[in-house]
Amino acid sequence: MKRDMRAAPEPLVEAIGLGKTVASGETRIAILHQVSFAVAGGEAVAVVGASGSGKSTLLGLLAGLEPPSEGSVRIEGRDLFALDEDARAQLRGRLVGFVFQSFQLLPALDALENVMLPLELAGGADARAAACALLDRVGLGARARHYPRQLSGGEQQRVALARAFAGTPRLLLADEPTGNLDAATGAAVIDLMFEMNAERGTTLILVTHDPALARRCTRVLRLAGGRLEDQRTEDGGQRTEE
Repeated sequence: MKRDMRAAPEPLVEAIGLGKTVASGETRIAILHQVSFAVAGGEAVAVVGASGSGKSTLLGLLAGLEPPSEGSVRIEGRDLFALDEDARAQLRGRLVGFVFQSFQLLPALDALENVMLPLELAGGADARAAACALLDRVGLGARARHYPRQLSGGEQQRVALARAFAGTPRLLLADEPTGNLDAATGAAVIDLMFEMNAERGTTLILVTHDPALARRCTRVLRLAGGRLEDQRTEDGGQRTEE
């Protein structure tokens, strides 16, 4: 049965007919084809699919890190690619946090400085105090002055989580956040991510190959060959949108 979308809340994020094609020599390769979906504020959505299905490309488009070949992305009702690059960067800084498989910490900065950086770029009044509080929240207050090379993989990802939440984002984008961690460490990081996501009322879009992790989300988007194959709610029911 189709849902009455007139009763649905205004989506925080919308993908509308997204397509991405890249050149490989004289050949054009289509990575994404006509992908459309909406994510309401407060949802936790997993994006799953085989390697090469377009998951990470989709996440990059949603973040405005690269333009689509066709279609559009709307965040808070604003067409992301109607903005110039500087305006997109400002919107990301205000609304979006990122967690990557490879942590993406700056090696020349210690843990505290890595978390402080987005706060300082946003002109926060007391970036140091806020960053210290976040490192305490992820259990790394005592490691604040350690550099990434001095931290384990799990500790680096917890610093990355603190940094992702530093700007009080409305949207958290996570790309295989446990991909470089062992099972036990990855589970602890994921528990922490979901706890912080709930505490702050953030909307989560998570790329993962882990079915157990996908099941923790309220909805699963499955990509196959660059196409959105289906959308399923946490109880396994198929969701159809007009």
